[in-house]
Amino acid sequence: MMPKDPVMLLSFVNTKLRDFYESLELLCEDLDEDVREITDRLGAIGYHYDEGKNQFVS
Repeated sequence: MMPKDPVMLLSFVNTKLRDFYESLELLCEDLDEDVREITDRLGAIGYHYDEGKNQFVS
């Protein structure tokens, strides 16, 4: 289950990306989550997904 708080979501997603997944798409597929929903929620607090770093950055 994904955290509702955007800052907690940022930490959760970046940790999962760093430790377990090679891409945001693989994370979302495995956890049955929507890529756009995550990118929109984190975009609202000023973060975007950097494919090269495989992390959300500001």
